[in-house]
Amino acid sequence: MAQSGIPVNDECKKTFFEELKDKPKGKPRLKYIIFKLNKTQTEIVIDKVSTEANYESFLNDLPENEYRWAVYDFEYDLGDEGKRNKIIFISWAPDKAGLKIREKMTYSSSKAALSQALEGNGFPQVHATDFDELTEEELFRKAEPNRRR
Repeated sequence: MAQSGIPVNDECKKTFFEELKDKPKGKPRLKYIIFKLNKTQTEIVIDKVSTEANYESFLNDLPENEYRWAVYDFEYDLGDEGKRNKIIFISWAPDKAGLKIREKMTYSSSKAALSQALEGNGFPQVHATDFDELTEEELFRKAEPNRRR
């Protein structure tokens, strides 16, 4: 997919690497970061960050009618094999957003730039258009594609 040419704000990369991916020194690790386009659609910026471990809090921070991207530190239990964490990249594109085709294309093509800036597309990805597609079960399927819960 062609990239939109919309740059990723340096704060997005810094926050991801220093406060979510790598264990930050002296403060709690972030659980998720939500990104958006700025008002003029000229740059990808941070919308929200949280250390809240409750998945419901993350879902509540996603707007019902606006596009977003997010990285979520998904923790899951494999029983005898113990707990695991995997960062999941989420594209949130609700049907209720009512965007024009050009705006949808801008968001869609900007996803690649953000994903590349953060981890080079190295994490599982989920594309969701409604909350039914963002269940913890779906995240588990992406994190562990060869396992069943």
